[in-house]
Amino acid sequence: MSADDNDHDELEDTDDVRDRIEQEADRAVEQFDEGIVDLLAWVLDTETRARIYVHLRQQPESTSEEIAEGTGLYPSTVREALAALTEEEIVTRQKRESDGAGNNPYEYSAISPSDLVNTIVGDIQSELNTVFNLDDHIGGETTLEPDNEPVTISVEDANDDATDADASEATGDDGDESEDGNDDADV
Repeated sequence: MSADDNDHDELEDTDDVRDRIEQEADRAVEQFDEGIVDLLAWVLDTETRARIYVHLRQQPESTSEEIAEGTGLYPSTVREALAALTEEEIVTRQKRESDGAGNNPYEYSAISPSDLVNTIVGDIQSELNTVFNLDDHIGGETTLEPDNEPVTISVEDANDDATDADASEATGDDGDESEDGNDDADV
């Protein structure tokens, strides 16, 4: 075997290793994306709506045709889901501006993830309180006041945390205790 043959074999081995690493990286990204879609499907009710939302976060101001192409969903399915998401104010739409004459399709964008969370917090809180007060609802023994809502969910925006930290530094307050001296506890 010549030196050239050895060099060629080493290059092939390096290419094989590089290809395997790239395949593993692609698989990891795909699994991560599927996990995100699964989580969003729970939040947005269906996988179709979740895929549209993810696409619009990655490619804002897309038309329904572009979304269908990007997600692999049927155009009619995309249009139907977009109509519902727009009505629920999870997606916004506006006419695409064009210099020429002709059809200006709608382009869609999705609200931010923090805004999405804020839209569902009230519903989740209400459902958890219904479960918590189940005995009241089914006629069992009542131990709580009427309309008691023991489960409270609060959501803080990351920007609020930065503002709170700046305010705490300015006042010397560490921000960890409530007025009564107890640690704040939110569910």
